[in-house]
Amino acid sequence: MGLWDVIRGRSATRGPNLDNLFAIPGAAITLQTSLGMNPTGIGSVCFRAAAGAAMAGVEADAVALIETDGGPKVEHSEDGFGFSWLVVRAEPTDVSGLVTDLHAVNTGLETQGFGSGLLCSVVGFADTDGRRVGLVYLYKQGTFYPFSPSGEKARNSMFERQVRDAIGSDLPFEPDPGRWLALWGAPGL
Repeated sequence: MGLWDVIRGRSATRGPNLDNLFAIPGAAITLQTSLGMNPTGIGSVCFRAAAGAAMAGVEADAVALIETDGGPKVEHSEDGFGFSWLVVRAEPTDVSGLVTDLHAVNTGLETQGFGSGLLCSVVGFADTDGRRVGLVYLYKQGTFYPFSPSGEKARNSMFERQVRDAIGSDLPFEPDPGRWLALWGAPGL
């Protein structure tokens, strides 16, 4: 970023840093202690799938890597917008293992040249009152935001802000709420 960018008020974007995903287990502890939100054991990676054998091969490799030696099962689904989701179902108590698996999927897609198609990763949490929240990692921004669906096409914005306030020091949060996109029908939420 140069002087001209500073004068015009532009700021540098963070960009992807998949290692940020490894901060989620710490945030999970904070969510449990401060808001009573427990991990569901469900995480997912959303991407725009490219056509062709290369994409299918990379996806198959990621699934095989995670499912090796009795690892968690991986499901593939597509949403109503045409995005692909790889969903990992692990033990709810193993947030670190779940994050490692999601990191492996993202890294596999990225290193094989499909990084431009990566959209986000989501790790789900829920409480005993039925509230749900997903910690969403925006791949291109390198930041997180909470998404809390509260109905068919409704979200609990106040709770999302509570989550942000509770774990804001644990994760790099997306400062622009306009980028806190609704993930209607996201697997695991």
